[in-house]
Amino acid sequence: MNISSRRNKPRVSWQAVFSLIIFIFMYLPIGVLAFYSFNQSAYSAKWEGFTLKWYRYLFQDESILLALKNSLIVACSAVGIAAIFGTLMAVGLARYRFPGRSLYRGISYLPLIIPDIAIAVATLVFLAAFAITPSLWTIIAAHLVFCLAYVALVVSSRLNNIDPHLEEAALDLGATPVQAFMKVLLPQLMPGIIAGCLLAFVLSLDDFIIASFTAGGGSSTLPMEIFSRIRMGVKPDINALSVILIVVSAIAALIAELIRSAGGVRSNE
Repeated sequence: MNISSRRNKPRVSWQAVFSLIIFIFMYLPIGVLAFYSFNQSAYSAKWEGFTLKWYRYLFQDESILLALKNSLIVACSAVGIAAIFGTLMAVGLARYRFPGRSLYRGISYLPLIIPDIAIAVATLVFLAAFAITPSLWTIIAAHLVFCLAYVALVVSSRLNNIDPHLEEAALDLGATPVQAFMKVLLPQLMPGIIAGCLLAFVLSLDDFIIASFTAGGGSSTLPMEIFSRIRMGVKPDINALSVILIVVSAIAALIAELIRSAGGVRSNE
């Protein structure tokens, strides 16, 4: 009886304990940040009661709203352009053979591994060499570099799950290459395109290093505005803004993953 009771006794595995520790290490700072964003005190280290006034204050701050507007313009513009050219680049690399294809593929995905500071410095040197005045459009051009790579990468992974014979069948039935792309291939690529755009949008919205190097006067983005305010200490309004950014980024990433997964399931069926 004693032996059987010991065998039936549930045991906690070390993998579960290790996973719990990692999750606490990763998300405890975010939890503390969210907790103090509801602090009534103007100083984060002292709790004086629950309030939502810091969230209301954000929507009345003109500097925050202007920075948010700039960030949305940059992210939407860069992602919109990257959606078109990133999709075409992924299809071209997957469907066509040409000299230097492997080298071009490696170069296309370099922005994914190059440090942001290197991209920022390179863009700044380029702007100085051609006497281009930094502005909101230079931030968009710089963000387009890594947005293009992320969209192309996600679309390429989607292309691997699509049967190429479907396009050939459309061509055999009389469709032109453009019609085969628009009516057969593009609808199947759409989940990957949307997922890649959402991922690139989050990365563009959160970028600070590249934007700070390529921004001109009056073109401050939201991360830049946050950085300029925390130099004198973090206050609850910045905590609230950070929580909103975390929630928006998490929702966008979750939607992108759900769309990508749903598209993969439909292609397998």
